[in-house]
Amino acid sequence: MVLLEPDPFLNELTRMFERHKFEGSVWVTLKRSSMKSKVKRNKMRTAGEPIEYRCLIRATDGKKTISTSVGEKDHQRFQASYATLLKAHMTSLKKRERKEKKKAAAPAAKASL
Repeated sequence: MVLLEPDPFLNELTRMFERHKFEGSVWVTLKRSSMKSKVKRNKMRTAGEPIEYRCLIRATDGKKTISTSVGEKDHQRFQASYATLLKAHMTSLKKRERKEKKKAAAPAAKASL
């Protein structure tokens, strides 16, 4: 797993989406993390020191995994860029198939009453 800065992460994520535009998948996960071990967090908690939590974002296509860590200061800017990126690449999603049977069965049931 490669830990990148936020801007190179978004560039690499764009490349991942482009590679898998017609087939394949890209999974993105977000998780709260302090980037410290449990032992260090417990020591900081008992000492009364504040623990700075960050957002750990991971993306994988099954073969390659990239990740980044975003603090609370950069979160708004990163979220805006990430949302723009997702909106641009949502075009390759398949349309949802709707079932016509339920719609046709509902008026027939009302007619029999």
